[in-house]
Order: sequence, then C-alpha cells, then structure tokens
Amino acid sequence: LGFERGVSTLGQQVGFRRELEAVIALAERNGAAADPLIRDRIARAWIGLETIRFNALRMLGGVAAGAPGPEASIGKIFWATWHRELGELAMDVCGAEGMLASGEPYDLTDWQRLYLFSRSDTIYAGSNEIQRNIIAERVLGLPKEVRP
Repeated sequence: LGFERGVSTLGQQVGFRRELEAVIALAERNGAAADPLIRDRIARAWIGLETIRFNALRMLGGVAAGAPGPEASIGKIFWATWHRELGELAMDVCGAEGMLASGEPYDLTDWQRLYLFSRSDTIYAGSNEIQRNIIAERVLGLPKEVRP
C-alpha cells in the first residue's frame, strides 16, 4: 500500500484542493465566511492540505529511494482525517440547507455526498486504527498487539 499511496497521492491532492476551493467559494457566496469560526476552520483546512502535500513529497522521496517509509501510514491517517473534517466543514458552511435532500426520493447534493463519502476514508484501505498499529509496531518498535 505504501507504493500505491505514493503514486495516487498526486491526483488525490488535486481533488482535495478543488474541494477545498469549492467550500471556500460556497462560504463566500452564502455569507458563512463572515463567521470567524468558519474562517478559522477554512484556514486550518488549507494548512492541513499543505501539510498533506509536504508529507506526500517526503513519501515520494522514499518511494524513489526504493522503499516507502512510515510516511505512507502517517499520510493515510492524516489525509483521511483531514478529508472527513472537510466534509464536516462543508456541511457547516451549507447550514440548515445541508440537511435537506435536493430532490425525490433521496437525491443528495455534492456537499452531502462529500460529507457521507469522506466518513469512509478513515476505514477503507487500512483503517486509521490499523495504520496506528503499523506505525507503533514497525516504526516505533513497540511490542506487537496481543492477538487471540
């Protein structure tokens, strides 16, 4: 998975940046950007995306050297959590309208899809808990978890 994440991270970055830019544009259109808490969360989302980008560059350096390092697991935890938080931010920017289906019988808006899909990011491709175990055991050298 480390090699897979090294290659896929570039396209993922582009998608994440587009989503963040769209959330910012929505916040400016509907006035949510006037809320200092929303502005703070947007700033934190931007900082998080830059952190993901720099970790991805570090990870690609490891892959180019022949073997991915712990950056792959660290990156997976970070981007999955970041994306989930972006989905939550998008729904908060939408406000009460974010709770309404866009049509019959249960059509979702792009923001609702982002929110719901991003919840799964911390589960698929190795849950955050599994990634933490990998980091603990293989990187930090902590004892393996007792398995029945």
